[in-house]
Amino acid sequence: MAAKATGRKEIRPAGACGTSDTAGTVKSAPADGIVSKLREVYGFMTEHNLDTVEVEEPGMKLRLVRRAAAVPAQIPVPIFVGAGSQPAIPSAEQRTAGGSGDLGHMPQDCTAVKSSMMGIFYRAPTPSSPPFAKEGDSVKPGQVLCIIEAMKVFNELKAETPGTVVKVLVENGKPVKAGQDLFWIQRA
Repeated sequence: MAAKATGRKEIRPAGACGTSDTAGTVKSAPADGIVSKLREVYGFMTEHNLDTVEVEEPGMKLRLVRRAAAVPAQIPVPIFVGAGSQPAIPSAEQRTAGGSGDLGHMPQDCTAVKSSMMGIFYRAPTPSSPPFAKEGDSVKPGQVLCIIEAMKVFNELKAETPGTVVKVLVENGKPVKAGQDLFWIQRA
């Protein structure tokens, strides 16, 4: 059996797997079977930190390629910015993010329902379905108000207090930030 090794290091082993000639070809004593030959070649690759090895014999040609270990995918981690870094006056983009122009001021007897995470805001379970809650609807604790999609996971946002939806502040399908007001609910 003759093996030609290529990789990160140029190696001309003497006696590692048999004898060596001057061209870097390794000649070995006959092996018992293909499995033992594969083990021998793999051991040679590991020992000499090689990426590729080619083995040629009469009636057989074998090329082994070692791949680097798979790198795990990185999971994005949301970064939350402290309240001190937010501008005191919202920009024009922030005022129109909900599509309603001027958001105005929340009435005294209302509670803001805020987004618990960053994601995409959906008012209904499907595009053809009616919204979970619209302006003027009465809601009770535990009732689904919207869905926020984050990393292909759909998270239901539920009402915590009973009341009436006064204003929906975000358009369907628009991105939202964690802590952003989504609904104003007048307490019952």
